[in-house]
Amino acid sequence: MSAGQSRRNLPVAGWLGNYRKGRLRGDLLGALTAWALIVPESVAYAQIAGVPPQNAFYAAPVALLVYALFGRSNFLIIGATSAAAVLSAAAVSEISGDPKDAVGLSAALAVIVGVVLLVAGIARLGFITNFLAEPALVGFLFGMALTIVVRQCAKIVGVSSGDGDFFERLWTLLSKAPDWSLATLAVGAAALSLLFLLERFVPRLPAALIVLVLGLGLSAALGLEGHGVDTVGKIPSAVPVPHLPGIPAEDWIALAAGALGVALVVFAEAFSIANRFAREHGQEVDADREMAAVGLSNIAVGLVRGFAVSGSASRSAAAIGAGGRTPMVSLVAAALVLLTGAFLTPLFTDLPEPVLGAIVIVAVRSFMRVGELRRYAAYDRRSLWVALTALIGVLLFDLLPGLLLAVALSLVLFIAAASRRNVAVLGLLPGTRLYADTAQHPDAATVSGVLAVRPDGSLFFGNVNRVRLAVRDRVAGTTPPPRAVVLDLTGSYRLSIPVLDELDELREELARKDIALHLAHVRSRAEHDLARHALADHLGPHGRHRTVDDAVSAAVGGPV
Repeated sequence: MSAGQSRRNLPVAGWLGNYRKGRLRGDLLGALTAWALIVPESVAYAQIAGVPPQNAFYAAPVALLVYALFGRSNFLIIGATSAAAVLSAAAVSEISGDPKDAVGLSAALAVIVGVVLLVAGIARLGFITNFLAEPALVGFLFGMALTIVVRQCAKIVGVSSGDGDFFERLWTLLSKAPDWSLATLAVGAAALSLLFLLERFVPRLPAALIVLVLGLGLSAALGLEGHGVDTVGKIPSAVPVPHLPGIPAEDWIALAAGALGVALVVFAEAFSIANRFAREHGQEVDADREMAAVGLSNIAVGLVRGFAVSGSASRSAAAIGAGGRTPMVSLVAAALVLLTGAFLTPLFTDLPEPVLGAIVIVAVRSFMRVGELRRYAAYDRRSLWVALTALIGVLLFDLLPGLLLAVALSLVLFIAAASRRNVAVLGLLPGTRLYADTAQHPDAATVSGVLAVRPDGSLFFGNVNRVRLAVRDRVAGTTPPPRAVVLDLTGSYRLSIPVLDELDELREELARKDIALHLAHVRSRAEHDLARHALADHLGPHGRHRTVDDAVSAAVGGPV
């Protein structure tokens, strides 16, 4: 294998071979900062995912290591995230509500998610995330954050929120107000207040780690468990070792449907973060290769009893802010987390549950983008309704149905936008042989006896009928009626059979009125499609032209 092939298949060979010692200090600081966030957040997200805390320590170093080897982003930190954890829990709960089954099911789900992403990346399907509309994603993530908050609020007040959707859990929580533990509420409120104060006044400090350490210290010193405050309890030492998820074959099959939705959000989250930071530093990331790298990370995590992972915006941003500039950050952070899991887990025994709840609430706060909803309300009401529909769908029907609703809304928006094609009338620009939209160029002159038109975009099954009707209306509105119609297909790189059938029907309609149809600017791939359809024979060699000018000249019998 050549050096170039090695760098393409194993990116670490490229950046590690060119690594400069001058970057080491910043990368070490970035790794320490990332570690300070990974430790408390991993414990918290394990609880969201419904698995023991040690499983987070199995997964974290493996995810960091695999992405450092195969990922293309210099800045992305892969690991447990609130979105991935809550989606994992939702998918697993559909199969079994028994906590004893959660570890195996969560690990199997991560493997399936990873395989889906790896295969999709190899098949170059990274473009799929472009069809998840931003307003739908904003609404989904907002609803997801509210769902997480109401579940974590139960830890803040020391009661169970029960089962059901967001509103049922909220009602259960409020109806149990007489049973709220004052000691638990005091710890949770103090943790929340301190987190907000640290973020507000000293944002460069690892607020989550500081609150975690203080919570541990106060819990041990004051004996909070004896005052009715729940604690995490003993966490076994966590060294990741290969372990196949031991679940029945039917459970693998049952997880597959939910895994598709989890995979979509996991990659959309990771790629959006990687792409944003890459562009800020004058770089680009390849969606297909990133999809494969995130897939490999999830497969590896699933094989060490972890749960689904994605890209973390908070950890990535914190590492960059501390000076991290290369994947060395992930390698060093992986070593630090591995040491933590192997030797330091006993330190977390006295960690109060309300402190963990507070850390999670603050972590998901960024998903509640009220400002973005206000912007939609001010400038784009359609986007607002899409976001609110996805948000309410999550609150009413839970996360996975809400995700499917968000995806469906995105597809509807795409099809609706693609199906609306304006058909421009073209005219000859003075002193040139170029034809332009007469609505944008009033000085462009139409040619007597010829109606030259151009759809503003590619033709496909969802819009070609509208284009045919629009051309027919243009013909009916032209006085005197044209002898020929020139259809400029500049925007169509492929012509499917439904499109060609509709164009042939248009040709027949025009022929009945003694109007000839000419096609111009037929792209090479579209020409190949056209050549295999009856429309090509019906048009004949004189009905297809390289330019609009050639087509108009042929229609009038000579140069205009």
